[in-house]
Amino acid sequence: MAEVVLNDVTKSFGETVAVEGISMTIPDGAFVVLLGPTGAGKTTTLRLISGLEQLDRGEIFVGGRNVAGESPAQRDVAMVFQQYSLYPHLSVRDNLAFPLKSPILKTPADEITRKVREVAEVLQISHKLDNKATALSGGEMQRVSIGRALVRDPAIYLMDEPLSSLDAKLRTDLRVELKRIQADLGATLLYVTHDQIEAMTMATHVGVLDEGKLVQFGTPREIYETPNSLYVATRLGLPRINIVPASIFGNAPAGVTQMGLRPEHIAQGEGQEAQVKRVEHLGDQTRLHLDLQGHAITTLAIPGQQYAQGSTVKISPKNPLCFDAHGARILQGA
Repeated sequence: MAEVVLNDVTKSFGETVAVEGISMTIPDGAFVVLLGPTGAGKTTTLRLISGLEQLDRGEIFVGGRNVAGESPAQRDVAMVFQQYSLYPHLSVRDNLAFPLKSPILKTPADEITRKVREVAEVLQISHKLDNKATALSGGEMQRVSIGRALVRDPAIYLMDEPLSSLDAKLRTDLRVELKRIQADLGATLLYVTHDQIEAMTMATHVGVLDEGKLVQFGTPREIYETPNSLYVATRLGLPRINIVPASIFGNAPAGVTQMGLRPEHIAQGEGQEAQVKRVEHLGDQTRLHLDLQGHAITTLAIPGQQYAQGSTVKISPKNPLCFDAHGARILQGA
């Protein structure tokens, strides 16, 4: 595996700037997630690293080597696309084995058999090895597509929303398995998603993209607890962070126009009155959906306390995140 470094990476398609000035280091052995909405530049960044797109400006280093001008095969990357790409005339076994049969790798036949069997067991497709790819469901096809990458030992794995076509249970299972495999292999993995749960549960580092720019890079905890902007604050956290005018609680610090309140950062018992609109029981926790002067607020219920729809509770901010009119973070006491 290898460290991957992006330096001022920029790419445009006509008048559209897809990626602008991204500089980022993907540490050797890290699981890095690129997070952002559609059009943020996540997939283009992956394609630039893989060599499927060429840079307009900047440099990309893989294992200390400048890969400008190298083909995808020369860069030694393994990519899993959002849409599965399999050879329909081949069996699942042969699809999985295909990357290992490259003349460049020269993998012995018994090693190919072993790796195919191990990956098939991990992805729960051992019973499908002799099926043609065309006989699989969409979820099974994506598992084979992931398996084609996992059988290799590349410098970096690049994955573009590989779990998006799977059902909820399998998606949860594969999140755990992918993280375990990555940790066991010490693999360097760059993973694109708009799913914040995937980012929080799998990543060692998260890069948040906005309109082609990298706006923050750090651990999931850093991104969640110390976002540098309102935009970043809304990328992680379920339920989403509550955004209210800072004046709603009075005595807002200078320059602060908006306040971000995580559900766990709202105290009950004193403050402003809010009406209970809905009580949501989720087993391990209960969420309250409140109306605070026309603003929807989601917070956590106090264990053992009863809440009735239409009743009122008093709430106040606890460790709020403060932002100016442009969404930039303002540190309290700064």
